[in-house]
Amino acid sequence: MTEALVRGVRLNYETIGSNGPWIALTPGSRRPYDELINISKAIARSGYRVLLHDRRNCGASEVAFDGSASEHEIWADDLYELGQILGALPMYVGGSSAGARLAILYALRHPDGLRGLLLWRLTGGQEAVDRLAENYYGQFIKIAAEEGMAAVAGSDHFSECIRARPANKERLLQTDVRHFIETMTRWRECFMQSANLPIVGATEADLRSITAPACLIAGNDVIHTPQTARKAASLIPKSELHDNVVEWRSDDNLLKGWDRKEWREAEPRMAEIFASFLRTAEIDKSEPERKH
Repeated sequence: MTEALVRGVRLNYETIGSNGPWIALTPGSRRPYDELINISKAIARSGYRVLLHDRRNCGASEVAFDGSASEHEIWADDLYELGQILGALPMYVGGSSAGARLAILYALRHPDGLRGLLLWRLTGGQEAVDRLAENYYGQFIKIAAEEGMAAVAGSDHFSECIRARPANKERLLQTDVRHFIETMTRWRECFMQSANLPIVGATEADLRSITAPACLIAGNDVIHTPQTARKAASLIPKSELHDNVVEWRSDDNLLKGWDRKEWREAEPRMAEIFASFLRTAEIDKSEPERKH
């Protein structure tokens, strides 16, 4: 396991590829980065270095419940510092769902460290906010309030964090339950404020302010609707949108038991889309240099 100490928290990471511009990709929800290894290898073959990492409270990285910002802003700031440590800046940043949200916030908070955006399955709308706020925060607030930190450590998600990094068990048990509940409640409130925004975490003005090029692949479900991606693409000035890459799914079981099969099957096409976008973006960046 390769790790770096980032803002006081040990983060697990991996790099794929040995040369070319850097690209940082992040998965959705609080899942570990493993699901992105195949698409990262495909993109790296086009001449890029891909950085994958487990965010704090995810995978094999340390759990930590502090900071005054939202959880996704904390993740964005962590990635920026990790990029600095590795000498990867400026880099392309992207991801799926929560990973796309991290990338957007990275663009807003750290434009100096950004080359461009690779986004798929953008999240937006009241239903998405309601369901995900419970999944990310509400269930853990309830467990902590009723049963304490030992029960939090025994929950499905944090049990996975402990299996990936056994020391996380003691870190969880040593966390003050009131502090945990306060932090989770603050993060939930930040998340809930996005219900009427074009995407979770960013206003129309925020999206219009992004000057880096962006490649968007629309989602295919009620949490990641095609309309959300279309709205974001209409607001980000230098964006291109790829719709209907994955067929619409109407089932309602997206938070549990979903194996992401349709997105795994779409990875070769997605890698081609991103590789084409990256080639164009790099050519566009080199044009001003040649003129000078």
